[in-house]
Amino acid sequence: MKISVNTPYDDVFRTLLNDCSALIIPLVNEIFHESYSGQEAVEFYPNEHFVNRQDGLELERVTDSCFGIRGEKLKKYHIECQSTPDSTMLIRMFEYGSQIALDAGKVENGVLTVRFPNAAVLYLRCRASTPDLMTIRIELPGGEGNVSEYTIPVMKAQRYSPEEIFAKGLLFLIPFRIFSHEERFAEYEKDRGSLETLTAEYEGIKRHLETLSRSGKLTEYAKRTIEEMTGKVLEHIAETYDKVREGVKSVMGGNVLEYEAKTIFNEGLALGRNEGILMGRNEGILMGRNEGILMGRNEGFALGEAKGKANTARNLLRMGLVPSQISEATGLSPDEIEALRDGPS
Repeated sequence: MKISVNTPYDDVFRTLLNDCSALIIPLVNEIFHESYSGQEAVEFYPNEHFVNRQDGLELERVTDSCFGIRGEKLKKYHIECQSTPDSTMLIRMFEYGSQIALDAGKVENGVLTVRFPNAAVLYLRCRASTPDLMTIRIELPGGEGNVSEYTIPVMKAQRYSPEEIFAKGLLFLIPFRIFSHEERFAEYEKDRGSLETLTAEYEGIKRHLETLSRSGKLTEYAKRTIEEMTGKVLEHIAETYDKVREGVKSVMGGNVLEYEAKTIFNEGLALGRNEGILMGRNEGILMGRNEGILMGRNEGFALGEAKGKANTARNLLRMGLVPSQISEATGLSPDEIEALRDGPS
């Protein structure tokens, strides 16, 4: 039995995390007071966990995230994205944390050791009563002193202005920025001046993203993903507010320009090539011969280039380009591109 309630906001959160993983690092720095540089590797773990109930049924629980950041040492994190404050959130966080800890638990000499992840909740909406920190108090046998507390910080997306988002590098929050305007949607629909204030904010966001992209601090693909995910959130939250939806889309939307497509292609090719070189070199070295290293490197180039082309083609498909355009950019045939549309990523 599967227990999961997917919302468009969950999907946006997971897309940002999986496709633009570097964006999660500043968020972790902000929530947990870490000091990662942003260059650390992000490792992903399964977000599906199985719980055996007393009645014999096996429940599958799906978390929004479970990942690690490898700094001086590897730390594991679990962040849940929640659109609205929920009275069951603490219970769910304990269930998720317990299962994540148990899945990675080790038994040695009759001792089971479990390590809970660093956990947090990202609230897209919040109330005055929404706490900044939630606590799970665990009382164990042995007296009052045998107590542990599992603290879960809360990030409130609505509290962050565009200026603070860019100052702290919290680009992950941009698609959810529209939640801060939700209470004024009716006003924006009726008053053109108010609507222009909203679109002006997004024009500033767009300019900042373009500046970061041109300076090399943000990949073109990450920029386009942020813009696309902003549109996905907008379509849902402003479903009945046409002027709000169209106003923001006019700023953040638009077709992928040719130079953007080429930049995205080159970024994907470079990533695939680097992964391929590493894989090929390692396999070659294992052969223990010079020609093995050379062969491994060459095979790595070919494998990495093919992977880069496939990844780029998938990205461009998702951004709305037609197979003929993608074929021209990547060199893949239209049939190969169609297969990528339907096949596994």
